[in-house]
Amino acid sequence: MFDFITWTAHPVIFQFDTFWGTFALRWYALMFIVGFAIGVKLMERYYRLDGKDPERVYRLFLYCFFGTLIGARLGHCLFYNPDYYLSHPLEILMTWKGGLASHGGTLGVFIAVLMYAKSDKLPALFVLDRLGIAVAPVAALIRIGNLFNHEIYGHVTSLPWGFRFITNLGAYEAGREPIFTEPSHPTQIYEALCYLAVFGINAFLYKKCDAGRRPGLLLGSFFTLVFGSRFFIEFIKNVQEDFEEGMLLDMGQLLSIPFIVAGIWLIVRAKRRPMVTFEPASTKK
Repeated sequence: MFDFITWTAHPVIFQFDTFWGTFALRWYALMFIVGFAIGVKLMERYYRLDGKDPERVYRLFLYCFFGTLIGARLGHCLFYNPDYYLSHPLEILMTWKGGLASHGGTLGVFIAVLMYAKSDKLPALFVLDRLGIAVAPVAALIRIGNLFNHEIYGHVTSLPWGFRFITNLGAYEAGREPIFTEPSHPTQIYEALCYLAVFGINAFLYKKCDAGRRPGLLLGSFFTLVFGSRFFIEFIKNVQEDFEEGMLLDMGQLLSIPFIVAGIWLIVRAKRRPMVTFEPASTKK
């Protein structure tokens, strides 16, 4: 019925001039905000089900927000282009120029949760397991943001759902005619669908299999499924930096392997240990 999809979506939803300059709301930022809002509501639900005060989630949100932002930015700068950013350290702070790495964001959240759990006197794995459910929709929406940014797409394809992305995005935003790629794999959508599937699987494990009572199981499932899918999708994704050309495995795959190994180890460990119990929400004073 069709040979390809010509993707002309504009990255900016709306913009207007202010005293300080032009303000623009971009789809990527909106997806980030909506994703975090959904994540907060999910975490409130799981805290309530496990007898914890859902108000504590707002402190967790602050830790995770800054952990994600700082970790993702440092991950991009240090994993993908360390020579440049170490020579221009002030540009590390210029997040508006783009450049966030999901692996770095994951590490940032992990460290932030360890800090939060210590200050809030909660087991770190209790928090991380429930984030293993709540973070998946956030990751899916961020990939949809990448779709609107015409970035992180895949190799040329003849499949009917191939997308033609805009290559001269800056000029297009300034009002010029777009220049399109050849029809390419919309790997942003592939990843988003995988992350939504992870959300469904982990939510099912929590509800039907008491996975929340096996510390590390949901986190291990999240690591294994998210980064396992990322590993395989990278085979049809364009490299992000020139130095990755010709590599047997690109940087995204190399960074995914430790998470996959850690995920398998967490699953095995969780299955071998006894289940824990939590105070029911109805008995909480």
